[in-house]
Amino acid sequence: MAADEVGGHFLWYTEYMNLFLKRASVLVVLMCMAMPILASAAVKATATKKAVPKPASLEVGGWVPYWRMATGTADVLSHVNELTSVMPFGYTMKTDGTIFDAMNYGTYASSTDVHALVAVAHAQKVRVVPTIMWSNGDAIHATLSNTKKRVALEDAITKLIKDNNFDGIDIDFEGKKAETKNYFSTFLKGLAQRFGTKKWLYCAVEPRTPVADRYSGTPPKDATQYANDYAAIGRYCDRVEIMAYDQGTIDLTLNAAADGTPYIPVADPTWVKAVVELAAKSIPKSKIVIGVATYGYEYQFTKLSEYGFRYDLQWAFDPNYATDLAAMFGITPARNAAGELSFTYTPTTTVETSTLPVGATQSNVGVASTSYSDGATTTAPSATPTNIVWWSDAQAIKDKIDLARSLGVRGISLFKLDGGEDQNMWNVIKK
Repeated sequence: MAADEVGGHFLWYTEYMNLFLKRASVLVVLMCMAMPILASAAVKATATKKAVPKPASLEVGGWVPYWRMATGTADVLSHVNELTSVMPFGYTMKTDGTIFDAMNYGTYASSTDVHALVAVAHAQKVRVVPTIMWSNGDAIHATLSNTKKRVALEDAITKLIKDNNFDGIDIDFEGKKAETKNYFSTFLKGLAQRFGTKKWLYCAVEPRTPVADRYSGTPPKDATQYANDYAAIGRYCDRVEIMAYDQGTIDLTLNAAADGTPYIPVADPTWVKAVVELAAKSIPKSKIVIGVATYGYEYQFTKLSEYGFRYDLQWAFDPNYATDLAAMFGITPARNAAGELSFTYTPTTTVETSTLPVGATQSNVGVASTSYSDGATTTAPSATPTNIVWWSDAQAIKDKIDLARSLGVRGISLFKLDGGEDQNMWNVIKK
């Protein structure tokens, strides 16, 4: 795996969340140890691509997951005028290099949710740019390194958007190998040549944390062996969506700055700023779109005997899960050092399987991720595990919007829009 392929952003979320996140009670016996962590802190439908907003206008887009298309459509249609583009997260790839219609757009009747979304978006001159997601690094390499298969895929994508009157396509190929880098660039070039000025090419890429912040001491020789050629991506893609979330423990500098307090952000604005500024050295800011999370994670964390914490991922969730849980036990979430919300509690019994958020089962709890806040300590845990609930709310999203404006990038893109996000977010976007 290449150095910039850290985390399985969209793939992880699809596998472990699976949509309907409960507001139901969690049947646990709790010692509600509220440990507040102090805060430190051109729209077009079928017009040409040249009709873009002025630089001062911040574009706002969002991904609508196919597994929640009904609630996602209702959510977006209520706020479609606030958006520049909408990306139905609706296509995936088969291992043989052909496209799979996960949202069944080609078989749905024209009156169903996804068709309604496309029709209303076009009527409001909002771009419809569906996502094709692929996270199988071996299969990606096998297809893109084979000229015949690569050209066939480029032709198939071009036909897909033409046949369905989409405004373009959003390429989200994750987990690529470093040796795939040049083939991926050639693939994007082929799409750009086919699209010309009539269709949009969006490209979603993983965040690249500065090397100095990822390692303590001398970085390994392959520290900059990346799978994405940012310069080529910036050349061929009309919009480059940097998935600046799922930070976790990757930034050792910020981990140390937490000064011994739990720190496991979805996305700290300080980290996002560093990620974007690094990308902007190769990608024009006029094309950069900052990916912004609308969800959160729950971890079991344990203080280590020497320094730092061990974090074991439990599940992803929508904000209502966190606010309902906090209210149930009289906990007041605190604005933490990353500008997001969090609280902690100590369960004295295990959560019953029937009450877990959908997608989080006893079989995957505690094994999805294990990491350390200092990035180095591997000493065995020395204290009783505690759970920390950490998420992105409307204020955290506003901070990313303000950051996008201050950095002078093209806009933001929200993952995900399905009705599960903090609904106050829409008031933030209007301002």
